Amino acid sequence: MRKAIETLKNIWKIEDLRQRILITILLQRILITILFVAIYRFGSYVVLPGINPSMLTQLHQQTSEGLLALLNMFSGGAFSNASIFALGIMPYISASIVIQLLGIAVPYFQKLQREGESGRRKMNQYTRYLTIIILLVQAPSYLLNLKMQAGPSLNASLDWTLFMLTSTIILAAGSMFILWLGERITDKGIGNGISLIIMVGIIARLPQSLFQELISRMTDKTGGLVMFLIELVVLLLVIAFAILLVQGTRKIPVQYAKKIVGNKQYGGARQYIPLKVNAANVMPIIFAQAIMFIPITLVGFSNVNNASGFIHALTDHTSFWYNLIFAVLIILFTYFYTAITINPTQMAEDMKRNNGFIPGIKPGKQTAEYIDVIMSRITLPGSFFLALVAIMPAFAGIFGVKAEFAQFFGGTSLLILVGVVLDTLQQVESHLLMRHYDGLLKSGRIKGRSGTVAAY
Repeated sequence: MRKAIETLKNIWKIEDLRQRILITILLQRILITILFVAIYRFGSYVVLPGINPSMLTQLHQQTSEGLLALLNMFSGGAFSNASIFALGIMPYISASIVIQLLGIAVPYFQKLQREGESGRRKMNQYTRYLTIIILLVQAPSYLLNLKMQAGPSLNASLDWTLFMLTSTIILAAGSMFILWLGERITDKGIGNGISLIIMVGIIARLPQSLFQELISRMTDKTGGLVMFLIELVVLLLVIAFAILLVQGTRKIPVQYAKKIVGNKQYGGARQYIPLKVNAANVMPIIFAQAIMFIPITLVGFSNVNNASGFIHALTDHTSFWYNLIFAVLIILFTYFYTAITINPTQMAEDMKRNNGFIPGIKPGKQTAEYIDVIMSRITLPGSFFLALVAIMPAFAGIFGVKAEFAQFFGGTSLLILVGVVLDTLQQVESHLLMRHYDGLLKSGRIKGRSGTVAAY
């Protein structure tokens, strides 16, 4: 940490950089990123026309737990503020998942994936179209829920049909504007724009959650300041564990055959294939969470407290059966998603085509089988660790941590937070190294979610 601070101080001490700050690539990208993030946070507090923001108490209570609490976290509180950015970036994420699955099952989308840059542009366009369709479905649903939970906040003189029409357009346009901001951050700023916006939405809830947890511990006399400090230490340990999970890789050595052309020798170098312990990233948690919310949807959000028996256990995220089924689903989906995203046969064919081989393993079928066995072995502990991280918020809730603060102890939010921070730091370090400055660490290099060392 001291090394990183000293490096950043040294950058600002260089007079030439200070005089040309607007044209220095790294600083310019950082400033652009900060500007776009500030615009996003400002829009999160711009309320829909015709709504009184001081009368949204019931909506705030509804979004304090369950699925809506997760959506509210990803939107940075815009969901509970009835903001023009209330739907956030999640419709685009949902559309991206659908298009990604279509790329596995539908031949037309498989063909687009093989067409390179032109195919990628077409798939991005289809993703945007699907995002708009999802927004046009979600926006009226959000407005109907807003009318039920915060009816008094609506202006009595409003025509409901006109309000639904205009607000649907505004909500859809707000989410597409967030998507545009994310793409501009990717092109002109630092890091992946969409992931950075999600991370900012998650971090925006952290100060309030920390403060509420501190007040709760001090006023309820449940451990006081000592218990709060213990919670912070446990949170840091969980974050360190998540970093290990995100960056854990198994390197498979690959030897390339030597080739002599004239007086020059090509190939002959040994490289490595980095197979990630958690190749599926957060997708198994997202799929499992979607299935676990089916019982709550069938019972109805308003009748959750009236459910009994096994159904009640499935609607209580702190119950034993809920977390057991949730963990099992995550383990199964980890294997499923790893199987459809990692293709050992294709990897073996690519190695053979480039005159590469794994020492001691014959090229072709045996290489594919070897990679498949290695992936199966490292996916098992990876899936168990991922399941453990996913149910950590439930354990935190059992020990008396408030629901809003408990969400930072694991789950999708923590893995996204860790992954995006690592990717962003990797890009910053890459810019520093390209300009012959020291990196952010005293030794080694920061690795992002891809598991690759920062390029320079």
